[in-house]
Amino acid sequence: MKKTGILNSEISRVLSYMGHTDRICVADCGLPIPDEVERIDLALKFGVPTFMETLKTITEDMKIEKIVLAEEIKEMNPALLDEITALFQLGGADAPEVEFIPHTEFKLASWDCKAIVRTGENTPYANIILQSACLF
Repeated sequence: MKKTGILNSEISRVLSYMGHTDRICVADCGLPIPDEVERIDLALKFGVPTFMETLKTITEDMKIEKIVLAEEIKEMNPALLDEITALFQLGGADAPEVEFIPHTEFKLASWDCKAIVRTGENTPYANIILQSACLF
C-alpha cells in the first residue's frame, strides 16, 4: 500500500507518465469533458471534494511551470482566484507562468490535457490547467 502522496490510483498514474509540457486539468462539476480525454471523476456531491483541496493535493505531487485559467474567474469568482494566487505565490520569483483565456477557449484547451479531474466544486469558473515542468 502506498504510504504518502496521492492515493487515487488514476491521478497517480497520470502524473507519473506526464512529461515536460504535458497538461492535466482540475475542473468543477460542470466543465464539459470530451469523450477523447480521460475523465477522473472524484465528484460525490456538490462541494465534495472541493476544487482547492483537490488542486492542493495534486500540486504537492507535480512540478508546474504554467497554469491556465478562464479570464472570467477574475470577475465571477475572485475569492477562488485569490486562493489560487496564494497557493502558487503568483507574482513571486518561483511562481509558474499564468495565462488567462476566455472560457470558450479554456474548454477547447482542456481537450489537449492527459486527463481532466472532475471535482464536486459548484462555483463558477473553478477550472485550471496545470502544465508540467521539467524536474531537472
